[in-house]
Amino acid sequence: MKEDKDILLILVVYVDDIIFGSNEEAMSQSFASIMQKEFEMSLLGELTDFLGLQIQQKEGGIFLSQTKYLKQILKKYGMEDAKPLCTPMVTGCSLSANDESAAVHQPTYISMIGSLLYLTGTRPDITHAVGIVGIFQANPKETHLQAVKRILKYLQGTQNYGLWYPRDTYLTLHAYTDADWAGSVDDRKSTSGGIFFMGSRSVSWFSKKQSSIALSTAEAEYVAAASCCTQLLWMMQTLQDFQITCTPPISILCDNTSAISISKNPVMHSKTKHIPIKYHFLREQVLEQKVKLEYVPSKEQIADILTKPLPRETFEYLKQKLGVVDASSC
Repeated sequence: MKEDKDILLILVVYVDDIIFGSNEEAMSQSFASIMQKEFEMSLLGELTDFLGLQIQQKEGGIFLSQTKYLKQILKKYGMEDAKPLCTPMVTGCSLSANDESAAVHQPTYISMIGSLLYLTGTRPDITHAVGIVGIFQANPKETHLQAVKRILKYLQGTQNYGLWYPRDTYLTLHAYTDADWAGSVDDRKSTSGGIFFMGSRSVSWFSKKQSSIALSTAEAEYVAAASCCTQLLWMMQTLQDFQITCTPPISILCDNTSAISISKNPVMHSKTKHIPIKYHFLREQVLEQKVKLEYVPSKEQIADILTKPLPRETFEYLKQKLGVVDASSC
């Protein structure tokens, strides 16, 4: 990144691929000229493709997708003609490492998981499902493979979907956090989910199993919120480097009132003293008014899509809230 008063030049480099842009055309042209003198490189003009991501810059905004890559995956695994399904995982799905079905070819299973993981870069709607099936790479069974194929069947029917970022989006940072208490049938650990928004569109997300067992829903939600907080503070600092100021406290939206109360209570008591100290970092940030936990009704909790399988209507509603839409609707 290069900064000259109010003029900003931002570069993204991956091996020998470079994206750069500026809020001043002259700086972009100057940088391009310098690079061409020093290195052998080609300029392809407006960004349309980068590392398998397709970028469509339209009058109303920017659309990101991985349609070409997805079609390659479907063809590779023989799923291009599969019957589409409406959700990536069936409601109430509870996969286990102790499944007694037949073992499947491990290298193929690992390859499928790796391909799907890369797709989550523009498809947060499959993040939770991919995270669940990815747990069983060491010893995959037929039941696990069928769950992977269900994800591919869902993707087969949503090939042209991606993330839409309208130009009129306000650059206000906020986050949603959620947890699925004791969701793992093997070790009873909970799943944390978090999604971060700039205005009305998602820019980052995570779905991850917690490292320790939570003794209550409130504890699971509190741990998830703490993980969300650390990511949020890093994003605030990064945005400052890009000359975007986020005025604290930044909102973290949670649907558990007990977790919100714990974050505001400076006193350790019998219901919280067993929670690892590192998670009480959240309480400190709340007291310093850098972040604040706010209540959101469960039906509007967008992070639900990152922690549990959902019925079709709920899934479709939250997917739209994520900004995952069909290219034809942009």
